[in-house]
Amino acid sequence: MHELMRELQGRWSGMFADLAAGADLPPARRLRAEGMMEAAVLLGVASEEQLVSAMDRCYRDAFGARIAEHFGDDWREYHPFPQIPAMGVRAPVYPSTAD
Repeated sequence: MHELMRELQGRWSGMFADLAAGADLPPARRLRAEGMMEAAVLLGVASEEQLVSAMDRCYRDAFGARIAEHFGDDWREYHPFPQIPAMGVRAPVYPSTAD
């Protein structure tokens, strides 16, 4: 396996594990990984489909479900390559007043 792919898989795994645990994900972390994904395609290390498939495996390891199961089968329309669908879980909001 190419070193760039190993690095990407480590970054995806870390990001998704943090999100699954309820932690925040700094945008810079996601953006750097997206840049690496684009570089992998430009260098011929992997195709877009290979990268998305590998990312989906890392997502499934962290969340127990495929990306499409959480974001819908059309998730790539909303997150075109090289965007990573990595968002924190929305915090619960409780009203502070009776009205």
